[in-house]
Amino acid sequence: MNFSDKNPSFWKFGLFYYNKEDKRIFPPKRYGLGWTVNFADPHSVIMFSIIVAAMFLIGYFLKH
Repeated sequence: MNFSDKNPSFWKFGLFYYNKEDKRIFPPKRYGLGWTVNFADPHSVIMFSIIVAAMFLIGYFLKH
């Protein structure tokens, strides 16, 4: 399937990509370089949560 990552209907508040038909965990950003999270896919949200939790844990252990 070919998804239009630029289609405004897939972007909530212009910031959050939400497309239930798109099974990519990290689709390309709407503008610029890089990737974003597809918040309609539970796997994406889990991976995003793991990455954020790991960043907080690393920061916590580096302080102590």
